[in-house]
Amino acid sequence: MEKGVSFLVTVALMALASSFASASDPSPLQDTCVAIDEPKNAVFVNGKFCKNPNLTVAEDFFSKGLNIPGNTSNLVGSSVTTVNVDVIPGLNTLGISLVRIDYAPYGQNPPHTHPRATEILTVLEGTLLVGFVTSNPQNRLFSKVLNKGDVFVFPIGLIHFQFNIGHMNAVAIAGLSSQNPGVITIANAVFGSNPPINPDFLAKAFQLDKKVVEFLQARF
Repeated sequence: MEKGVSFLVTVALMALASSFASASDPSPLQDTCVAIDEPKNAVFVNGKFCKNPNLTVAEDFFSKGLNIPGNTSNLVGSSVTTVNVDVIPGLNTLGISLVRIDYAPYGQNPPHTHPRATEILTVLEGTLLVGFVTSNPQNRLFSKVLNKGDVFVFPIGLIHFQFNIGHMNAVAIAGLSSQNPGVITIANAVFGSNPPINPDFLAKAFQLDKKVVEFLQARF
């Protein structure tokens, strides 16, 4: 009888411990948490201080100008206009942000990743070749040509890209599942790090001649 009771007590304790271990509430526990830089009388949440809700105004949730094309006069022929928590403070804790991407003819958004967000992109104008590559060991490429109104998803953390294959400018809007998704452009990170990564290492890693690596490092 004592063994039976002991067993039941053990099971109950394990269940209780499990309930404590899995207890969580990932969603915001307040309606708003408008980000502010001034810490006085504020609470620090998700890397930002929260504004007093009684002082929150409509402007905290507003931004304008996303209709204005970005400047694509650069080496890659694209421009990303970001609307994240730094632009709209009211996005703090809401787990979402937005970008407008402009592409010159044959412009591209080079291979990159978002370490904290999945991205869903829709084409407003033009024709884009897009794709993402899965993780090792498959490194499988999922690619598609998108036209106006088409939608494509890039899973969180995976390398992806967009390329304007048309003769005219292209425009896309993308939503991301983070208030600050971050971006790591592969070529910039590898060949443009500060300080530079040892070129002997990169030559072996990419199976390139060291002079080619040094040339690429000089470009970035």
